[in-house]
Amino acid sequence: MFTTRPEISGTFGVVTSTHWLATAAGMAILEKGGNAFDAAVATGLSLNVVEPDQNGPGGDTPLVLYSQRDAAVKVICGQGTAPATATAAAVRDLGLDVMPGIGVLPAVVPGSFGAWMLLLAEYGSLPLREVMAPAIGYARDGFAVTPRIGRTIAGMQALFEAEWTSSAEVFLPRGSAPLAGSRLHLPAIAATYERILKEAEAAPGGRAAQFEAARRAWYEGFVAEAYDDYFGKSEVMDSTGRRNRGFLRGSDLAAWRASVEAPATYDYHGYRVCKTGPWGQGPVMLQQLALLKGFDLAAMGPASADFVHTVTESSKLALADREAFYGDPDFVDVPLAALLSDAYNDARRQLIGPEASHDLRPGEVSGHGGPVVARLKGSTANLAFPESLSFGEPQPQRQVLRALSRAAAAGGDTTHFDIIDRDGNMISGTPSGGWLNGAPVVPGLGFPFSVRGQMFDLDDAAPAVLAPGKRPRTTLTPGLALKDGEPYMAFGTPGGDQQDQWALHAFLRHVHFGQNLQEAIDAPEFHTKHAPSSFYPRECSPGHLAVEARLGDDAIDDLAERGHAVEVFDDYSLGFVTAATRENGVLKAAASPRHMQCYAAGR
Repeated sequence: MFTTRPEISGTFGVVTSTHWLATAAGMAILEKGGNAFDAAVATGLSLNVVEPDQNGPGGDTPLVLYSQRDAAVKVICGQGTAPATATAAAVRDLGLDVMPGIGVLPAVVPGSFGAWMLLLAEYGSLPLREVMAPAIGYARDGFAVTPRIGRTIAGMQALFEAEWTSSAEVFLPRGSAPLAGSRLHLPAIAATYERILKEAEAAPGGRAAQFEAARRAWYEGFVAEAYDDYFGKSEVMDSTGRRNRGFLRGSDLAAWRASVEAPATYDYHGYRVCKTGPWGQGPVMLQQLALLKGFDLAAMGPASADFVHTVTESSKLALADREAFYGDPDFVDVPLAALLSDAYNDARRQLIGPEASHDLRPGEVSGHGGPVVARLKGSTANLAFPESLSFGEPQPQRQVLRALSRAAAAGGDTTHFDIIDRDGNMISGTPSGGWLNGAPVVPGLGFPFSVRGQMFDLDDAAPAVLAPGKRPRTTLTPGLALKDGEPYMAFGTPGGDQQDQWALHAFLRHVHFGQNLQEAIDAPEFHTKHAPSSFYPRECSPGHLAVEARLGDDAIDDLAERGHAVEVFDDYSLGFVTAATRENGVLKAAASPRHMQCYAAGR
């Protein structure tokens, strides 16, 4: 099969990510003698800098890893929690029935930096300065602006200039949006990281003491103080069309720590797939595998209408269950064992017929769901933007409201990386949040904060309802798979609700059709937006099916005849999957060619 680029192969180490500079940073750390976990931090911190439209230092990062030392798969939760004063009732009292998508109201504790420090403390080997150096260099010396970054900043310029002036100082360095190909410098981020390093290196004690000192500088020191000052004083224009005050305070940062936990897993055709718990959407992929286990996918063909239809219908069922049952298991009893059981999925599988479903169909689990299941089954309507975002106002207010509407509708996106070293340590990470069109820059720090709280529900009966100290049900979902009991594959993708669709498709094509990683990633992509979006304004599109045109007219026509509401996209435009494998000492890696910025490297 023709591929857009070769599958990388070697024995020393492989790094693949959604930006070539981050991949280079990770590979450089491996060459210096660092392990996969050192390289992960260098890669992730670099992604936080060079993809500001997709994530930032103030965002969120779940990680799934395999450590040869421990011979075990672990999840590091770098998903920050809701503020201590944030409740669904408090948001409803503002006259809202859905969490805003931008601004201060959906702000949560920034989790990424805590995850990086925990990863280094528990599993890394190099000094802090070495792993932070690439990101500091990119921020200080600048990096090439991609067309997507340029477009995103240009679309936000009116809002930055009129309302989010701290963002204008950072992202409109000469009074206008940077052009594609120009260099963007983020000196305030470099200064923030350098100050953290200075405080960490001044701490008494050994290497572990440095990581703890760096963590304290962020969550109890000057970074937390900057957050506290900003949120205590600011009223910020958001997607409600008015200025609001936020709930987040410095004390919320001080009360939070990243944590290590066991993964959720499912065994499928000799592979054990490992994901986050149901505080993220990771188990959606596991549920799809449980449904698909009863179909002969290998007989369908990797780009056939049968394959696309069957996989899409399983996605609809699993995503409906996500809405009905998933939430932070520290707050809600998620019946994950039942949702992954043979009995449950044998029954659910019978719902997948020859025609496309246009109904939202969460399952029934005794003692769970209740009115939420009933509400979901009765709702397939699209949600609209608030009337306050009308465009009848005169210039320049109309431009500001248009920028607000664009930002609220587009949201941010996400990044991803997968890394394996020569010893067989492997890690998959999905840094996200803190994107430049989600929230203003925190003055003095140089980066925006995370608005992951938009994924909370305001219905008190919902498992993902907003509550103090609770994790939002994030879409971030790195993956790792064992093969015949041995660590084999790290994989994932950006893409919000599509993450556990696009990554699943590449996995299935690799497992069932023998496609190498690059072939599986390059293959014609598809997804559905049938279930309610995790992002503001939480719209859904019943029966929707997006496909790349190169799936072919025959397959596309067949899918339309089955009742799918087919939306055809340009070739190579859906999905940003990256993946890496290790088998018999040989390492392989691949990256999506879409948007021409994901790259794999290795030797």
